[in-house]
Amino acid sequence: MRKKIVAGNWKMNNNKQETAELIESLKLLSFSTDVRVMIAPAHTHLVQAEKLTQGATIEVLAQNMNAAESGAYTGEISARMLQSININKVILGHSERRAYYNETDSVLKKKVETALRHDMEVVFCFGEELEERKKECHFEVVRTQLETALFGLKPSRWSKIILAYEPVWAIGTGETASPEQAQEMHAFIRGLISLKYDQNLADSVPILYGGSVKPANASAIFSQPDVDGGLIGGSALNVEDFASIIQSV
Repeated sequence: MRKKIVAGNWKMNNNKQETAELIESLKLLSFSTDVRVMIAPAHTHLVQAEKLTQGATIEVLAQNMNAAESGAYTGEISARMLQSININKVILGHSERRAYYNETDSVLKKKVETALRHDMEVVFCFGEELEERKKECHFEVVRTQLETALFGLKPSRWSKIILAYEPVWAIGTGETASPEQAQEMHAFIRGLISLKYDQNLADSVPILYGGSVKPANASAIFSQPDVDGGLIGGSALNVEDFASIIQSV
């Protein structure tokens, strides 16, 4: 049985004090043990977040990492660096990384391989842009993203993969895929995995939805049979909203 997951991607928000205040507020809340709660603070606050969440049911993950083990990559961070501060989970392929930093599926393939080589858990993001949805080629876009970056993995590697479908047109725009649209794509994704591997593996992979999830729409989206939780952006910065979304799973 797939466990539900709600992950808050804080992006480039919260200074040191704000990070501490938000974590301390989250620690005061009680969540179901059936839900994995994750937060992704800025890289500068990962050490702080890891220390503050010790003993709590909150997992910390990084927002990004480089595919290289080390070297002349100014401003970058490696898997070994993350693991040295007890961070063993990372978000890869977020639409903002793809759009602003030109991360291609081939680049992400290397990042995923590096993360898995270090036995890190990966939240892998993918999804279509508005024009691709309008042209009705969104299924093919998603197929290509998954095939290029992930379908070369051995079946055993998938135990460390969490998928996060994020229609780009619904991120930070106030627009949200309807529960039916989310379910349609999530079922399609699970079908692709089944065809490439087998149904047992497909049934075991968590698939999150990301795209303007709010307390008002979380329950309807999360109630879909192939939606296993959410990757939350703006609403994860407000403790009341984030808690409400977690409780909606």
